[in-house]
Amino acid sequence: MITEFSKAQNQIKSGQATVKSRVEYFLKRIEEFDGELNSFITITGEEALKKAEQMDTLFSEKGEEVFEKMPLFGLVFSAKDMYLTEGVKTTAGSKLLSDFVPPYSSTVISRLTEAGAILIGKTNQDAWAHGSSGENSDFGVTKNPWDKSRVPGGSSSGAAVSVAAGFCDFAMGTDTGGSVRLPASFTNVVGLKPTYGAISRYGVIAMASSLDTMGNFAISSSDSKKIFDIVKGQDGFDQTVLDVNGAAPKTKYTIGVPKQYFSEGMDPSVERLVLDAIEKISQMGHKVVEVELPSTDYAISAYYVICPAEVSSNLGRYDGVRMGLNRDAFGDEAKRRIMLGTYVLESGYVDAYYNKAVAVRDLIKSEFEQAFSKVDLMLAPVSPTLPFKLGEKSNDPLSMYLADVYTVAINIAGVCALSVPCGFSDDLPVGLQIIGPSFGEQMVFDLA
Repeated sequence: MITEFSKAQNQIKSGQATVKSRVEYFLKRIEEFDGELNSFITITGEEALKKAEQMDTLFSEKGEEVFEKMPLFGLVFSAKDMYLTEGVKTTAGSKLLSDFVPPYSSTVISRLTEAGAILIGKTNQDAWAHGSSGENSDFGVTKNPWDKSRVPGGSSSGAAVSVAAGFCDFAMGTDTGGSVRLPASFTNVVGLKPTYGAISRYGVIAMASSLDTMGNFAISSSDSKKIFDIVKGQDGFDQTVLDVNGAAPKTKYTIGVPKQYFSEGMDPSVERLVLDAIEKISQMGHKVVEVELPSTDYAISAYYVICPAEVSSNLGRYDGVRMGLNRDAFGDEAKRRIMLGTYVLESGYVDAYYNKAVAVRDLIKSEFEQAFSKVDLMLAPVSPTLPFKLGEKSNDPLSMYLADVYTVAINIAGVCALSVPCGFSDDLPVGLQIIGPSFGEQMVFDLA
């Protein structure tokens, strides 16, 4: 049952499986294994089974034409609990929204269900998407299925685990500074961070509005591409979204390797696996060259000024009057980011911190543009380390923030990137990051 989209749908077409039997299979796996992994906050089993029965009836009446009209027909997915889902509780991983049931669904969820996908549940996450480990959820820690003593990465922790553990065919996450790519790397699945402006943010709880992107998890790059092609594009609700096709795939690529992404402190086993993957890509006939992204060292600092500033603004609406409980229900990390963001926006400090961070953002964008004028794609590690132990960094926020050192610059630049598995060290997975220019997803998927 845990297979690529085409194989899963062929099982339905051939009669080897029904949509209902596939949903039942996933629900059984969730019941058997998720008690320990804790990847879900809400299971929508009853609704999923009802939808599956309707789809089986439709298939018996219409035959294979349903797959042409609904390209995700019969596939099962989960969604990070940042996505609004009509009639289904949406918490953002916070007890502050523990009873919030949205009156409408996000554009992404609507497009997936219209394409025939069935929602099986809402996944656990760092509260408000604040975190890199999955340990900041108000609904308990999510564990890595490869080693339950380790983190699965965050903040889209439950979404990544739901795919890695075989609880669904694919999952939707959000990526503001690495929150899809890091858990994808840590759990050995494919994870997409799309170009900013490629997919609508409408109906997704905002973290940092100028950085948030709607990504996905799958077991293959072709499946990830199929999801992206369905959910991308303008919807009339998010004015930052553009309909841009981007560069078409090529026979051979010129690929840049940023030397700043291979720095002191990287785990030697991670570096070895990533360099081995780059060497194999070179042997396939692609031209690999070194490129410079000199402001990389400042990306994490700029991110942790810009991001909290936007967090403090976006969380201001949760005052216990318009929605949710009162602000006492915020966790420590949310309070930390609200205070930091409010501080850097104060009149006495905005020039010293926020405006400088915005200038660095512009510089980083310019450097990525210069690099992509010379190369088609870039390759880099996703994380400098293997998945770390539960509790290892939870009492050291600065150390936790550095887990995103190789991912945040991509969000700041607004370009796209895909994490793909590239091997194991000590039975723990390692991801390779394929970075593309703005709206360069088709090239990224092609190389992947």
